[in-house]
Amino acid sequence: MNTRKIIQRITVINLMLLALSMSVYANPLHSYHRNFNLPIPADRNKSKGSMNDAVININKHHIIYDIDVGITVTHTNVFDLQLVLQSPSGTSLVLNIGDPFNGFFEGANYINTIFDDEALVIIEDGQAPFSGSFKPVSGSLLEIFDGQDAFGVWRLRILDVYEYDTGTLKSVELILTTPESASVILLAFGTILAGRFRTVPRRKR
Repeated sequence: MNTRKIIQRITVINLMLLALSMSVYANPLHSYHRNFNLPIPADRNKSKGSMNDAVININKHHIIYDIDVGITVTHTNVFDLQLVLQSPSGTSLVLNIGDPFNGFFEGANYINTIFDDEALVIIEDGQAPFSGSFKPVSGSLLEIFDGQDAFGVWRLRILDVYEYDTGTLKSVELILTTPESASVILLAFGTILAGRFRTVPRRKR
């Protein structure tokens, strides 16, 4: 075997080894962010009720391996609010909900708050203003969306269940991790190279 073919084969092997090593780490992230200015409740003349749905349209097909949700809400008492996320397939999940049976709490605002199943603190153990990462309320996990196609319309619904306090939804972000890996591309490229570099027996003249 000549030197050129040895180099070619080493190149192919290195590409495939790199691809296999990346498969553990290379789950790509896709972020879909949208700013809003939606009053809570929708009617400024009322002091409780529903907000108009916050809609994020994802125009690409992604199979969800993991999803996190970021929100920013200004509200004089966020413990009055019920937050529900709905996927394009119609699956709904409560991110947080006030519990009137455990007492009355005061506190304003969600500030760049991330709902994340892997967070160390569950949301009801946090204190407003909520800032940082929290698990959704007990009994709710975002893994319910795992395996779904993210393509389509996602909705965040907020209900203000008590009088006197109002607010505004400022932003929503959906952060998707998908199982596709950069290693797939490298493996395909390595396979193509292997085919091109394969030794072809010379025909006898």
